[in-house]
Amino acid sequence: MSEETKALFDKQTKKSTLIAEQDLRSIEIEDATIQASMQPWANMECYQLSSGTKLAKMDIIDLGSQKIVRESQLASVQKVGATPTDFCTISYCTRDPNFRFTELSTDITNVLFFLPEQTEYDIFVPAGVQTNYVSLNQETFLNNARILNPSLWENPPQQLALLKAEQLSQFKTALNLWFNTAEALRSKGIVADNSIVSDSLLQQVLQILTSTNLEDSLPSPTERQRAFHTCRMVRAFVEHKLAADITPTIADICASVGVSERTLQYAFRSYVNMPPLAYLRLCRLNRVRATLLISDPQTTTVTEVAMRFGFFHLGRFALDYKQVFNESPSITLSQQHY
Repeated sequence: MSEETKALFDKQTKKSTLIAEQDLRSIEIEDATIQASMQPWANMECYQLSSGTKLAKMDIIDLGSQKIVRESQLASVQKVGATPTDFCTISYCTRDPNFRFTELSTDITNVLFFLPEQTEYDIFVPAGVQTNYVSLNQETFLNNARILNPSLWENPPQQLALLKAEQLSQFKTALNLWFNTAEALRSKGIVADNSIVSDSLLQQVLQILTSTNLEDSLPSPTERQRAFHTCRMVRAFVEHKLAADITPTIADICASVGVSERTLQYAFRSYVNMPPLAYLRLCRLNRVRATLLISDPQTTTVTEVAMRFGFFHLGRFALDYKQVFNESPSITLSQQHY
């Protein structure tokens, strides 16, 4: 985390409930940068894709190598990143037809997502969706899982996979219980032994996950998967062009990935439930905001930052910016966030 981002993070957390002894944090998120920095172990970037002053509410129980996280999304976001070595997550979310976890969705009921180490991920979370996950030390988890159910976990998935979980309700109940317990301990001034809590959490997760069914493999290629790969190529192409101070046209984009404009439109509807131009504009607006938040208003202007990310119609840029972030870009720059 950069010094500027850390300072912004510290400012936001003054509004939150911080229980250092029990590593329980609750915070209302106002900026996508903060939503990402609250989860440094997940190695992610976060982009705000719908308007709103409040982005999310987060609750985190930090047990060191294990984390329990609950995110209630108030505005739509996209999370892009890659898991580090010896790190895995088990997660679920409230059902929404537009939610997407890389190529997978919540169209199937009663599923958990298993995300192993060193895996790239790309998540679209619509407003109104709550996501919940446990992160674990992967080696410790797999060593125990192989003992309890070798046929299921001897050869664990090497990429994002679905777990068909008949015990999903137990998993939900368990996570809610952990948060309720942490709050109760705090109210009584009791500090739990993290090693005992961590072991208890691991055993509870193992009990649920070793009695579930792992899908044999990811589904065969579908329109959604093809859309995902098309849009990832588009993102990479556009970011490369913007880094060279070039704003590509739709024709440039279609030529770069070898699809028609109609196919591109369908792909982005599946990817983030919006047209490609609207999505790419939002990504650039997020880049502008992130830059303004860490810039010195004495040496930086809104105009130069806007033009750096391809906004040359400054009046329209200012209107779009305010519509998404509920403040003008000049206000963002003038605030002392660092």
